[in-house]
Amino acid sequence: MSEKDEELQSLDELAAEGDEIDFDAAEASFDEIEALRVERDEFRDKFMRALADTENLRKRADRDRREAEDYGGSKLARDMLPVYDNMRRALQSADEAEQDVNKALLEGVELTMRELISVFKKHGIDPITPEVGEKFDPKLHQAMFEAPLPGTKAGDIIQVAAEGFMLHDRLLRPAQVGVSSTPAS
Repeated sequence: MSEKDEELQSLDELAAEGDEIDFDAAEASFDEIEALRVERDEFRDKFMRALADTENLRKRADRDRREAEDYGGSKLARDMLPVYDNMRRALQSADEAEQDVNKALLEGVELTMRELISVFKKHGIDPITPEVGEKFDPKLHQAMFEAPLPGTKAGDIIQVAAEGFMLHDRLLRPAQVGVSSTPAS
């Protein structure tokens, strides 16, 4: 017989071989494949969750970094506000006679004040300067006293005791004001 004849099998022989197939082993192979698929899906889920957690962590770290850049110096800024207030009071209290005598000193205080304002602006610190007659805003102003004043409406600012300050979009210190309590007539 030639090799071709040996390779060719009859249908009966092929059917007999099919009867010899171990279905238990095949079923075990299918179960193993299914277990591997389940394990693969679990690993894919864990991987996707870890990827999402990593992305959220990156975003949170970026937000925290930006916040630290913008607001990290807020404690120092708050501590510098009394220096600003004292320099402003020093400049306002000098009368004309003292201005002539202490011209160099007052000029130095003015220059220092301008530099302090420049540094404030550079770091995003802006003054809140309410005007007499404006409406009281509790988000920006702190009422130091309330008094009836003829010719004003209740809630109008009647005196400004101290300027307030904002650090970017956060309130560092509210402006300290006196408010009219005159009822509307």
